[in-house]
Amino acid sequence: MKSIPYLSRELPNGLEPLLDLTTDLRWTWSHGADELWKMMDPEIWERTENPYVILQNVSQERLEELANNAQFQEHLERIRAARDEYACQIGWYGTTHPHCCLKGIAYFSMEFGLGTALPLYAGGLGILAGDYLKAASDLCVPVIGIGLLFQEGYFRQSVNDNGWQLEAYPYNDPTNLPVTPARGPDGGWLHVYADFPGRRVRFRVWQAQVGRVTLYLLDSNDPLNTPIDRGITSQLYGGSQENRLIQEIALGICGWRVIEALGLEIDICHLNEGHAAFVTLERARSYMLKHGVDFWEALWATRAGNIFTTHTPVPAGFDAYPEALVLKYGRDYAAALKVSPHEIAVLGRSEHNHSDEPFNMAYLALRTCAYTNGVSRLHGTVSRRIFKELFPRWPLEEIPVSYITNGIHVPSWDSAWSDELWTRAASKGRWLGDTEPLVEAIAQISDEELWTFKARERADLIDYARERLARQVGQRGADEETIAEAREILDPNTLTLGFARRFAEYKRPNLLLHDPERLIRLLSHPERPAQLIIAGKAHPRDEVGKRFVREWVEFAKRPEVRRRVVFLEDYDIALAQEMVQGVDVWINTPRRPWEACGTSGMKVLANGGLNLSVLDGWWAEAYTPEVGWALGDDNEYHGPESDARDAERLYDLLEHQVIPEFYACMELGLPCHWVARMRNSMATLAPWFSTNRMIRDYSEQLYLPAARAYEERTTNSGELAKTLRRWEMELRHHWEAIRFGGIELQAEGDHLLYRTQVYLGSISPDYVQVQLYANPETYGRPHIEPMERIKPIPGTLNGFVYQAILAKDRQPDAHTPRIVPYHPSARIPTELHLIKWQH
Repeated sequence: MKSIPYLSRELPNGLEPLLDLTTDLRWTWSHGADELWKMMDPEIWERTENPYVILQNVSQERLEELANNAQFQEHLERIRAARDEYACQIGWYGTTHPHCCLKGIAYFSMEFGLGTALPLYAGGLGILAGDYLKAASDLCVPVIGIGLLFQEGYFRQSVNDNGWQLEAYPYNDPTNLPVTPARGPDGGWLHVYADFPGRRVRFRVWQAQVGRVTLYLLDSNDPLNTPIDRGITSQLYGGSQENRLIQEIALGICGWRVIEALGLEIDICHLNEGHAAFVTLERARSYMLKHGVDFWEALWATRAGNIFTTHTPVPAGFDAYPEALVLKYGRDYAAALKVSPHEIAVLGRSEHNHSDEPFNMAYLALRTCAYTNGVSRLHGTVSRRIFKELFPRWPLEEIPVSYITNGIHVPSWDSAWSDELWTRAASKGRWLGDTEPLVEAIAQISDEELWTFKARERADLIDYARERLARQVGQRGADEETIAEAREILDPNTLTLGFARRFAEYKRPNLLLHDPERLIRLLSHPERPAQLIIAGKAHPRDEVGKRFVREWVEFAKRPEVRRRVVFLEDYDIALAQEMVQGVDVWINTPRRPWEACGTSGMKVLANGGLNLSVLDGWWAEAYTPEVGWALGDDNEYHGPESDARDAERLYDLLEHQVIPEFYACMELGLPCHWVARMRNSMATLAPWFSTNRMIRDYSEQLYLPAARAYEERTTNSGELAKTLRRWEMELRHHWEAIRFGGIELQAEGDHLLYRTQVYLGSISPDYVQVQLYANPETYGRPHIEPMERIKPIPGTLNGFVYQAILAKDRQPDAHTPRIVPYHPSARIPTELHLIKWQH
């Protein structure tokens, strides 16, 4: 018999599988057990959709009844067998990469949005992290998650009678969360420690099961801590700047200590944003202690296995702390690393290295990770501009930031109707590997089937919106007539537009309200009406965002549109799932290029929804005229005039393209052009912008190369890492003595010999590479040609003539010789950004 956690009772014989099933968050995306939970207690299931809460709240008598219910037992056995089968599969990763050297990946994130049952997220960053873990589980990639268990998490939103946002912070009672204490090697509850000024703080470790993936969560609410320290993990992104720094120390440093305490084999640390950057220092410290090397040798060894994903499109979005605050918490830690506090401080500064410059967590992450990537193609370009100051004199195109476009975990976001449609067209395993066959599968579905399935989704959303609004106005004390009216808003046969996101100024959540009277005319057209469902939160300290919320709430009250526009409070995963499943068009209006990726629009794809968006983030690479609509062009935001221009474009698109096409019934009463867009969007975009593709990209483009590099640097007692450190020191010490001599051009047949003299001083020629760099302004893209060392310069010590052979049509004056560090195992310029140009 198994005991139910936190309750002094045991499960009856035959119900033991319930404990593992209810604590495995796979039920947030695999809905085969939904009927089982409903049988246990339909009311709790409807209110919470959390089987763990059901298990903890049903009576012992009810459990005994279920133990003797043959139908329930049969269903339970089917679900248990399905879970066991899922757990035993080797999946895409095991099939595709059965003999690779990768042992384990630790994914660090300040937020994880896995479902309403575990509210440890604020927005898109956390939702992405939750989808990542689910996809890693589905594809059998060897991942663990590391995060924090917040007592309150992010705020819950309500709106008062004046339309002003109010914030509430309900307590996340661990006894009602699907988490259990993590057990250490001794069988006791695992704790890790951090030394802060004047005290040692103890962090409890919890674990949540996400299919095949385990998520470890740290919590400071331990009775051995002081009251103030117990509140370290109180609110997500709340409290003082000092508390925010402490949270990031806990996530990074204590997160690695969890890995060490559990004895987990991890080659890759993946940082989901810079919040966790301190893990790179702690990982190096651990390596120091184990191998008896200094910090810099340890960093050369471990950096190869560190990956940094940045989600921030503007420099102001990075976490940065005053030097005095960082020193307060880092002085003793620097001593443990056997380096000076200054040496740690410069890792978080730009190359200007001003003493009053804040300590930037993203800079620390980039300098201590071998790989950095943005989250869309455009964001990769933007990020190279942001980080350029860390690589002085390097061309923008060579700033070492790649990109892997985000995706969404489709099974977490598709509707029951969508799941049925895709299953009939493809198979149940469609999101577990290669998605190429899905293009042809969607082509086989008739127009009538597509249109009918979308209509059913829309009707479900309207029902949900009505009930949610009725509850919303009822909580504000509305009379029965108003509540009854809320249950009749919207129309299931009307074009439904959705807009939901964080209400930040750069996202322009009120662009549609630029001309309220024109919007009213669009929504109220007698033959071609439209309706709007709006949701979103403003940060508690964002007064501008709160005013945006109030404007929408007030607009929705206007008599002309009160049955066509609804603002739904408390935008969360549950509301997001309903909206992306039911809307016909998802609208996104950020100021380009301030949206790093913007995954909300991806969530409508498998559900047959279409996108109308600014060409920013993922839509900049996804858009074609056959799949949706583009707002604006490739130009970047240039002030208020851009807002006014985009608002007019948005109204024009809706009035002249979107709304008419929805109502343009041609054959069999179907809007054929609209359905064709749906089909194209579902077939070409849904598979590509999924975490299925994203995880495979991370695995093959970053994880496997990083694991090989990490293994290479740490074998033979880390000999290669020591060699690289000596190579770095030699170059740094003597770099300024390098200089160029003259240039000689010589025609030879169809080619041009380009020669230059190089004086290397005390540096070995094997330590550098002399290159000929072609100006991208002349040829459209940079061209780098390694130059060959052909002979010594007579009468010199360590002076050589280098040569490159150019085609005669190349312009010599568009080429510039340069010298860069070279080692076959180093990543340049990430790990050493020295560069010398011939003037």
